[in-house]
Amino acid sequence: MSDGPPRIFDRKAIDLHHERAVRIAGDAFLLAEAARGIIGRLAPVNRTFENGYVLDTLDPAMVLLEDWSRYWTYATVGDREALPVVDAPYDLIVSALSLQSVNDLPGVLRQITHLLKPDGLFLAAMFGGDTLTELRQSLAAAELAIKGGISPHVSPFADVRELGGLLQRAGFALPVADVERTVVRYGDMLSLVRDLRVMGETNALSERSRQPMRRDMLAAALTHYAENFADGDGKLRATFDIVYLTGWAPHESQQQPLRPGTAQTRLADALGTREQGSGEKPGG
Repeated sequence: MSDGPPRIFDRKAIDLHHERAVRIAGDAFLLAEAARGIIGRLAPVNRTFENGYVLDTLDPAMVLLEDWSRYWTYATVGDREALPVVDAPYDLIVSALSLQSVNDLPGVLRQITHLLKPDGLFLAAMFGGDTLTELRQSLAAAELAIKGGISPHVSPFADVRELGGLLQRAGFALPVADVERTVVRYGDMLSLVRDLRVMGETNALSERSRQPMRRDMLAAALTHYAENFADGDGKLRATFDIVYLTGWAPHESQQQPLRPGTAQTRLADALGTREQGSGEKPGG
């Protein structure tokens, strides 16, 4: 039995997919959208960030973030998912569409809290929720019909509530997780696959099949997709949920929740009702 979290993702395959994406140099529009989403969440923050850290992201989208930090440090999550050990010098850490592919997300989040200065800000975008649900269902239906079983083809994606809980457990103050959905329409399923290659987001699961997809299974997947997820004009829908994570390194200046029993106003007074004891029946 191996120590540590399960190895859901093949880190070597992820690196190869990202290298291919850089060579293709296509329109990684969702990466740019994620960067714009990060900027939109930074905009209300009244602060000049001096020392920024970009975690494991393709560079082109982060050009949009140049104005937010005077100095960026770039780092990549390695095979052991251990980030560089430094003495918390960063006041801003961002990540765009990379954290959905780490095996030990809770561990990486805890490391990020140690890389931040007190009151430093972490802001990330990652795929989650129902991302690629149409592709997932079509491949599963095709494989079940042809082979009588299902093997993993699309990465699992965490729910926004689960991700918010991970932020809290990692030690972030004021954690927030919110999701924005983008539905992209394609002329055919293979165009979707090409876009996934451009973003470095093709199958990198450790338990994936190493054999090329059979033609009959591909045909069955194409048919299922067209029959179940096409609009009236024949265009195919593809769902992408981008979850944005925001958290602060704890600091004494931040707003703190009241301790139990210290509230100065009763809920009954605020609601304009009479307070009722636990053993008292309504109307008694």
